[in-house]
Amino acid sequence: MEREETTRGQAAGKQPVEFLPIILGGDITTYSLARSFHEEYGVKSVAVSMLKSIMISHSSIIENIVVPDMDSKEHFVQRLIEIAKRYPGKKLLLMACGDWYVRMIVENRAALEEYYVVPYIGEELLNRLVLKDSFYRICDEVGVPYPKTFVYDCKDPQPLDFDFSYPVIAKPASSAAYHYAKFEGKKKVFRMKSEEELSAMLDKLRASGYDYKFLIQDTIPGLDYNMRILTCYCDRHGKVRFFSSGHVLLEDNAAMGVGNPVAIINDVNREIMENARRLLEHVGYTGFANFDIKYDERDGSFRFFEINTRLGRSNFYVTGSGFNAVKWIVDDLIYEKDFDDEPVIADNEDSLYTVVPKDVLMNYVKDDALRQRVKELYAKGCVHDPLSYKGERNLIRRLYPIYFMWKQRKKFRP
Repeated sequence: MEREETTRGQAAGKQPVEFLPIILGGDITTYSLARSFHEEYGVKSVAVSMLKSIMISHSSIIENIVVPDMDSKEHFVQRLIEIAKRYPGKKLLLMACGDWYVRMIVENRAALEEYYVVPYIGEELLNRLVLKDSFYRICDEVGVPYPKTFVYDCKDPQPLDFDFSYPVIAKPASSAAYHYAKFEGKKKVFRMKSEEELSAMLDKLRASGYDYKFLIQDTIPGLDYNMRILTCYCDRHGKVRFFSSGHVLLEDNAAMGVGNPVAIINDVNREIMENARRLLEHVGYTGFANFDIKYDERDGSFRFFEINTRLGRSNFYVTGSGFNAVKWIVDDLIYEKDFDDEPVIADNEDSLYTVVPKDVLMNYVKDDALRQRVKELYAKGCVHDPLSYKGERNLIRRLYPIYFMWKQRKKFRP
């Protein structure tokens, strides 16, 4: 189920644009961004991936360049310069689909900006925000609620002494450093039932070479649909110009995918928007920011978990609702347009983003009101799967969403 659509750039008869998106990644994030660029501008993006995959390599809206050593610090910049030289005369907009790629782009900004438009914040601010212990200190400064947190330093282990009870949530304070940690049972986020279980995992973690901090947090009660997502865009002057919030229905259940929404209904939550605006403008943020937030039914607060300094994996929930996400970057950094003082709010609440089949969603969502809402949106045809795009011309790629949904049904099988 998706909108009847042609690419907006083509439908409006626009002239060819002078920019080209270069997207680092090969997953749903990559395809969603490429689709958004194609819908708005009719442009074919370049996706740089380490492996060849059907999702992007067979797409008619993507030119896929496979670079096996793209995750090598030694080769990262040189490979990007080599790619840039293939496209003389165009503004190249560099987009990252992972925290590690953002880190590498930011750390090598001086070398890359000769060839690319870089839509990410500076290194000092990146460190303050993506290191989650530092992020929570900023939350304290501006009065943004977050879960009770104990900071465990892997360099200097200390007793696990905190004032909240098990089960607890455990996750890395640095996603970029955790990228290199290799140990049995590694997960993106852990739910630990006892101190013994937590201590055993931390022993493996330290042995893996991870030498930064790990966060032990109070478990906020509630199922996946207590989660919220918020996407914001701050212009080059540090002012918030766009908000898009969503009510998460279901999250991924894979070990390294935990916390990634797979179904979202758009909503308008002004409380979390105002909290995010206060935080972002306090630090002088620029570009896209994506927040994971959970409603705490114990006190009615919305607790901020973390900030992603890029568009997230489920970014198409924004574009699917009728507010094309990538247009903000292009208008701001390619065309240097000025924006109205009041931020735009994505206010179309009749929009369901999903990358799982309807039967999976109906099986996992137990709340009667949300189940009814899902049924209504399917009945209206207001359901958006980023992978199912009528702008695709490749037959293999047009059939791919059927295979992907089969895999999702199998993964979420009770």
